[in-house]
Formats: sequence, C-alpha cells, structure tokens
Amino acid sequence: MSESTPKSGGLTSVQWLICAIAALGFAFDIYELLVFPLISRPALAELLKVDADTDSGFNAILKWNSYIMWGSALCGGTFGLLGGTLTDRLGRRRVLTWSILLYALSALASGFSTSAPMLLFFRCTTFIGVCVEFVAAVAWLAELFPDPVRREKVLGYTQAFSSFGGLLVTAAYGLCVKYSAELPAIFGDHAAWRYTLISGVLPAIPLIVIRPFLPESPIWEQKRQAGTLKRASLGDIFQGKLARTSIVTALLFACGYGAAFGAIQFMPQIVPGLNKAWAPLPKLRKDLDKAEKDTPGYQELKGKIVALGKDQQATVANVQLWQELGGLFGRFALAFLAVRIANRQRLLRCFQIPGVLIVPLVFLFPAAGKTPQAILDALGTDNLGLVKVGIFVTGFLTVAQFSFWGNYLPRVYPVHLRGTGESFAANVGGRMVGTAANGLTGLLIAPMFLGMANLGLTRPGSLAYAAAVTAGMVYLIGVIASFWLPEPSADEADH
Repeated sequence: MSESTPKSGGLTSVQWLICAIAALGFAFDIYELLVFPLISRPALAELLKVDADTDSGFNAILKWNSYIMWGSALCGGTFGLLGGTLTDRLGRRRVLTWSILLYALSALASGFSTSAPMLLFFRCTTFIGVCVEFVAAVAWLAELFPDPVRREKVLGYTQAFSSFGGLLVTAAYGLCVKYSAELPAIFGDHAAWRYTLISGVLPAIPLIVIRPFLPESPIWEQKRQAGTLKRASLGDIFQGKLARTSIVTALLFACGYGAAFGAIQFMPQIVPGLNKAWAPLPKLRKDLDKAEKDTPGYQELKGKIVALGKDQQATVANVQLWQELGGLFGRFALAFLAVRIANRQRLLRCFQIPGVLIVPLVFLFPAAGKTPQAILDALGTDNLGLVKVGIFVTGFLTVAQFSFWGNYLPRVYPVHLRGTGESFAANVGGRMVGTAANGLTGLLIAPMFLGMANLGLTRPGSLAYAAAVTAGMVYLIGVIASFWLPEPSADEADH
C-alpha cells in the first residue's frame, strides 16, 4: 500500500491501523528491554540463593546482572544484524511477524527460569526478537509513508509510544508486587518478578494476530517484483559516502546505549541504598534463619521482612516510573522538534549538550546519597526525592535520542540497504558496543570507587559514582561525534 491521501489530508483507516500496531510494537519492544533491569535484583537473589543486602550477595548479583545485560545484548546485536539483511532480502512484514513470535514465547518462558543461566538464555532469545523487530519496523513504516513530512511525524510519534512500554512494565511490576500473593503459585512461591516477566506475552497477542495481514512495504515489493531489488551486503554500507554515515551513526548509537545501560539501568540497584528504613533487612534475615519455625516470633520476623521487601520493590518501581515519564516526554519532544529543526546535528545536540552537564550530576549527588544537607533542607526533600526529579530529566534527555535514529536512519540508506544500515547502527553500535558500558560501570569502575575508603561510599553509592563517570564519558563522546553526522538530502528516503 502506498500513501494515497494528499499531503494535507488525513490518514486512511488502514494507515491509522498501521500506526496503532506500530506504536504497540515499539511499546512492547521497550517493555521487554526494560523488564530485566527492574526485576534483576529480586530475581537473581532468588536464583543465586543469596541475600542482595550483603556484600557477597550484592557482588554476585552485580556480576550476573552484567552477564545477562551484556550477554543478551551481544546475542541480540549479532542476530539483529543478520535480521537486518533478512529484512532487506525477505521483506519487512515477514521478518516482523517471526521476530514478534520469538520474543513473545521467550518472555513467557523466562518467567519459569530455575537458574541464572536459564534466565540468561531466554533473555538472549528475547533480545534477538526485539533487535530484529525494531529494524524491520522502522524500515517498514518509513516506506509505507513516503511523504517526508508525514513520515517524520509517523516515525516520531509511533516511536514516542515506546515509552508507554516503560510505563506499562513499571505498572505491571507494581501490580505484581502488590497482588503476587493472590496469583497462582509458580514452583510453590509467589515471586513478583516471575509474573512480571510472564506478563510480557500479553501485548504480543494482537501484534501476532494483526501484523501478518497488514501490507508489505510498497517500495520493497515493487522492486522485488520488477527484479530490480539489489542484493543487500554488509560491505555496501561502507562504500563511498555511506562509510562515514555508518561509522558515525554506530558510534552515536553506542553512546546512547552506553548512557542507558551504563548508568540509567543501574538505578534499581542504587535505590535500595537511599532509604535507611531498609538497612535492617540483612540482620532480620539472619535472625529469621535462627528462629524456630511455626512460632509467633518467626512469623513476626517473616512479616517484617516481607513488608520491608515489598516497600523496597515498590519504591524501585516508583523511581522507574519517573524515568519512564521523562522518556515519554523526551520522545514526544523529539517528535515535535523533528519537523521544526531541519538540521539533524542541531536537533540531536538539543538533547546531548544538556545531558553532558546534567546526567553525571544526578548520579554524583542524589543517587550516591551525597547531596549537601543544606540543599536538601532548602528544597524540603531528601536524596530519594531528588533522584526522582533527576531520573526524569535523565530519561527525557537520553530516551529522546533513540527516537532520533528512527527518523534519521531511513533517510540516509537506499531501499536495498535500509535494513542492513539501520541494523548495523542499532545492533553493532548500540547493542554490541554500547551495552558494554554495563560491565564497565558495574565490574570495573564501581569496585575502584568502593576501594577508596576516603570517599566513604556504600556499595550502591560506589555504583552511582561509576554510573556518573560512564554517563559523562559517553555523553561527551556523543557531543563531539555529532559534528561528523552527515545531513540527509531531501531525496534520499526513496532511492
């Protein structure tokens, strides 16, 4: 189907359906990507059989958190790159359908994980589906709406719904924490993290049912039927002027993912260190181990532990909600500015320059619990309150940049290379290189700060300092690299 309505007219009913399904697809992508950082602490504590509030438990969880975060991203990036080539060779719609089916089934299976390696495996297959789906979806939408202005709006606003995926998973986790005891037991327990993982299959149902019946990209289909569709090759995106485009976009994608994986997604690990009310948890758990079962003292201790644990998880979800709201506003801000700021470098730096100044400060002070008391008194809040505001701004500035690429990349690659070029930037640059920032923060930089006794940092505090370093570094590299970002020409989207 090509765009049949005039430039000034409204969308047809089929086009509205396409936009709605695309928006739901983008939301589900983010739902699946963000669910693990949200549940990793309680999930890994259970699967590894450790206490997350002790030194040994914290370190074990941090290690496996990095294994799963980066390992799944590496798998997703590798197969996502292959998926980009398949998208160009087999068609956008077919690849979309199979990728959704893959990560829907993986989401369901991950909730029944019985070990950390098993959870790693299903997170890898989930990431593979998500990475392939994103590339195919962006190419599909860009080619269904060839008018430049309408294409910018469609890509901008449908991707803005990605942040609704973050809001949905945050809400789902909060509901699972609150009502877990009333849900069917899994392996004899009512762990909220399992129900949250399983919930990811629900939004996939309408996608699997409807997307196979939507039209294929008219440009791709026309070229295929005419026999003029060129064979996609990874090497082609490094020929001529495309070489600079491919390298710079991959680097900038890596910086965006570096900020997300190397800083923002550690917040659920950092927040438990910001409330002194949760400090007795390790001692209470030890006392519970020593207490005699089926006694009033045992039940009282268990009740306290459950109540404090739920309060901690609910607070983590609440902070995540602020982050996702910031990301949502950021994506809509990008969609609004994309049709008003013609220069792509200038548009990107609207979010990068404030980020390099603000984001590191969020982690250096409130997230680390180091905000001067005079400032807290003047504002009438505490570090946790400032973290919510800070993570809102951080989400606004960082998440908006992901929507930028959905608008930019389809304009700089020809039809037969569109999936391959987008996949290289998103999967190699973003998911394979950028996500390495997770290990850089958690496994390399954080232990260095924890070893500096003069800083007096807690384990979560050292992680916050490490996140500040990583965020500052990738934001600065991104600002510098943006000056080499090629400007797309007006006719590039349809060649």
